[in-house]
Amino acid sequence: MAASYEFPSDLLAGQEELHQVRAELLALLKRLPWSVEPLDGFSDDTGWRKVERPASPGWTEDEQAEVEKLRRRERELAVFVSCHRFWDEVAAEDRMDARTRLKHVHEDEGNDEQKEN
Repeated sequence: MAASYEFPSDLLAGQEELHQVRAELLALLKRLPWSVEPLDGFSDDTGWRKVERPASPGWTEDEQAEVEKLRRRERELAVFVSCHRFWDEVAAEDRMDARTRLKHVHEDEGNDEQKEN
C-alpha cells in the first residue's frame, strides 16, 4: 500500500496556485500571436514536415507584461513548493513519491468526492 502524506496547508495552497498560474499562462500563450515581435508569415517545406505561420502582429506591451507577470509568479511558486521545509521531514527515498502525490492531490480529492456521491 502506498504511503499517505500530511501536506501542510501552505504547501497545498502553493501547489494549487502553481497549477492555476500554469493553466492561466498556457491559455494566454495559446491566445497570443506566435511571435512576440511583429514578423511576416512564412512557409517552409524543406524539413521533415511543412511549417507554416501567418503574419504575426506581435504582442502588445500589456500582453508582454502579463506573460512576464505570470512567468515570474510561476517561478516564485515553483521555488516555494520545491524548497518547502516539509521536504526535510520526508525520507529521501520517499520524496519523489511524495512530490508526485502533491502534484496530483487535487485530482485525488475530486475522485474522493465522486466516490461519496
